[in-house]
Amino acid sequence: HIVGLNINPDCPQFLARLASQQQRRLERAQEMARRLEKAQIPGALEAVLAEVGDGAITRSHFARFLVKTGRADSMNAVFKKYLARGKTGYVPNNWVDLASAVQWIHDAGGQAVLAHPLKYNLNGRYLKRLVTDFAAAGGDAMEIISPQQTPVQRRDLWTLCLQHQLTASVGSDFHQPTTWNELGKHLYLPDDVTPVWANWGLVPKRLTQEPEATAVLSAAPTTSMDTPR
Repeated sequence: HIVGLNINPDCPQFLARLASQQQRRLERAQEMARRLEKAQIPGALEAVLAEVGDGAITRSHFARFLVKTGRADSMNAVFKKYLARGKTGYVPNNWVDLASAVQWIHDAGGQAVLAHPLKYNLNGRYLKRLVTDFAAAGGDAMEIISPQQTPVQRRDLWTLCLQHQLTASVGSDFHQPTTWNELGKHLYLPDDVTPVWANWGLVPKRLTQEPEATAVLSAAPTTSMDTPR
């Protein structure tokens, strides 16, 4: 996922592009509903559209519908049974590519941020490739601090951020209340990275740093993850 920060929300070109993206989401949702109906689960699209309104349709909306209609006991169970890759209601996304997403954000005056790099279940090699491709596309920043990271994970993201001369961001990837996703906890940046918001005229320019976090990151060797060129 690419986050656009500090954009001009009234940029006509950006709004037109968002509308095209919303249309892609609708087409995907229609296909998901068609597949569910074929599996004797009717009414999904109507229920999802009623909940979403003018918002963006996601698989989570379908998951909530399936929980409400008794198809599973939890969101996790719904995804495993119906919405994960290879399951009845799964439809691959048809979003714009990485370089286009970065360009859209830049054209709207914003900064492009690579969100939660560890959530994609990539091994070290492919994680480095992702960050390399993002930087090559003109990306500005990456989230290096999120709740529930290990010190080693934070060190590795910090290293990649410095290697590619990206600014740093934080984030919890919070979509909805859950028992496992902490909101706004332990989101402290180390002192030797530049926050993505440093030039926005905000005070303070960085979040207060936890001493132990500084020690963990400062002790990490900058060559721990050699990035291929």
